Amino acid sequence: MRDLKLDRRRFLQGSGGLLLGTLLFGSGPIALLAPSRTWALEMNTLDSATGSRLLLVIRRIFPHDTMEDAVYAFSVKALDEKASQDPSVADTLKKGLADLDQRAGGDWSKLPEDKQVGFLKDIQSDPFFALVRGVSVNSLYSNELAYKHFGYEGASFPKGGYIHRGFNDLKWLPNPPVDASPNVPA
Repeated sequence: MRDLKLDRRRFLQGSGGLLLGTLLFGSGPIALLAPSRTWALEMNTLDSATGSRLLLVIRRIFPHDTMEDAVYAFSVKALDEKASQDPSVADTLKKGLADLDQRAGGDWSKLPEDKQVGFLKDIQSDPFFALVRGVSVNSLYSNELAYKHFGYEGASFPKGGYIHRGFNDLKWLPNPPVDASPNVPA
C-alpha cells in the first residue's frame, strides 16, 4: 500500500495554490461578518504567488483604502476560475505580471504605490489589463462583502421592493420646501 501521507507542500503543489490573508480593519463591516480574522481562498489553476500579485494589481486598479483584501480575493478567484476554463487566460495573466516586472526593472509589487499605478496606466490598453479589469469589476462590486463595505443593502426585489422599504428614507438631504411639491388633490 502506498504512503498516503500528504504534507502541506505536496498539497499546495497539487491544488494550484491558496490565497491567504488577515483582516486588518478589525471593526469594519466585513470583520463583523467574518468568523475569524484570517482567511484563505483555494485556487485551482494559479499558484499562490500569482494570486497575491493579481490581488495587488486589482487593488491598484480599484483602490479602496479601507476595503479588506478578502473582498479583492473574490476577483482573484474569478480570474482563477476563468483560467481553469481556458489555459490561454492563465498564460495572459502570467505574461502580464512578467511584463510588469520587466517594465519595473525588477519586482513590480515591491515598488511604491504611485510607481505601480504608473506602470498600470502604461499598459491599460494591453490584453492583460483588459482581462483583469473586466473580470474584476464584476466580481469585486457584485459580492456581499463589497456591499457591506459600501453600506449597500443589496437588491431590493427579493425583499419586497423599495416602496415599503427605503423608498422615502432620504435622510441625507434636507426636506424640500412645500412650494416645490406639486398640488395634488387629496
